[in-house]
Amino acid sequence: MQELLQLIIGIIFLILGFFAGNLLRDKTKEEQKKGKIWFKILTAIGILGGIVGLVIRKDWVLFTFFFIAIVSSRSLIPENKKKLK
Repeated sequence: MQELLQLIIGIIFLILGFFAGNLLRDKTKEEQKKGKIWFKILTAIGILGGIVGLVIRKDWVLFTFFFIAIVSSRSLIPENKKKLK
């Protein structure tokens, strides 16, 4: 039961990472142009660290690195300003 609760809390924080990444993207547009390579590096480190956390079965490592990957990857996605009619 405790493992299930930890998993649910981790998933909730990963979902919040999408919103945090979108907020970061909206508030730091100028920095994203200069630091795009660093966001890519952070995304790669986050994914690799998450996989390592999965292999070593440490939930806190898995969720921490996947959160970093989600937030930094959302910053790489350009905001679509065209609205569909």
